[in-house]
Amino acid sequence: MLRGGPCTGALASALPVSGGIAQQINPMNNQNGGRRGAKRVLPGFGLTLGYTLFYLSIIVLIPLSALIFKTFTLTWDQFWEAVTAPRVMASYRLTFGASFIAALVNLFFGLLIAWVLVRYKFPGKKIVDALVDLPFALPTAVAGISLTALLASNGWIGQILEPMGIQLAFKPGGIVIALIFIGLPFVVRTVQPVLEDAEKELEEAATCLGATRLQTFTKVILPSITPALLTGFAMAFARAVGEYGSVIFIAGNMPMVSEITPLIIIGKLEQYDFAGATAVAVVMLVISFVLLLIINALQAWQRRNAGAPA
Repeated sequence: MLRGGPCTGALASALPVSGGIAQQINPMNNQNGGRRGAKRVLPGFGLTLGYTLFYLSIIVLIPLSALIFKTFTLTWDQFWEAVTAPRVMASYRLTFGASFIAALVNLFFGLLIAWVLVRYKFPGKKIVDALVDLPFALPTAVAGISLTALLASNGWIGQILEPMGIQLAFKPGGIVIALIFIGLPFVVRTVQPVLEDAEKELEEAATCLGATRLQTFTKVILPSITPALLTGFAMAFARAVGEYGSVIFIAGNMPMVSEITPLIIIGKLEQYDFAGATAVAVVMLVISFVLLLIINALQAWQRRNAGAPA
């Protein structure tokens, strides 16, 4: 029996009515369900699915299929020779090595920037927050030219470092700096919302129990943001692997020294070695798919840790 204020009486009187309505609606649903099936929230699912598959085929699947079919014109020995040539192997080492170093640097400084933007208030905070997205909006070629002008021997920074024997422009170090620039927003924007949603009560409880600041960070905060950190790292690494515009100007493009893999592909195309270019491109494509799989797995892990359905 319902007890309480006047609202409970109204609720009790409404229950039989609602039950009667439900009994009237259910038979209608059962009758219509056999003929039409359950209605979807979004109408036109079949049409939208067909358009999606058609658009995906035109934009993604057909070009990738053409890339793979062109590679099949090579024999296995020719393919292996094209993708394992000394110059190509040197470009692999530079591309993936510089991308990994840049992603590691972004992992640390991206967390630091996200922490400052979330936990502190200071003048010009909105400007700093907007500048984080600058590499997204800035054309990569402009970024490469700007970094080259700064780091060259006659640039603002280069002329200071040159007398000390530090040369960044036209060297692998300059490539790492360019990749750091274009990859930093991925870590910041991945970690920032997780820090904003973090429960500060847990930090306060750890402090009350006698934990130091370092222990609070390593035992309470870091485990909750680790999936986001790994996702940001993977995204920054994947972005750096395929970067071309910002690197081409500052790299110097010296074979076996500062030549990246995308430039190898462009060079083969200019020499009309289409099969060799597609062979190297297929290697990069396979690696990109593996990175995409890792990113999706990390994002699913992050959603599970956050309590959302994966």
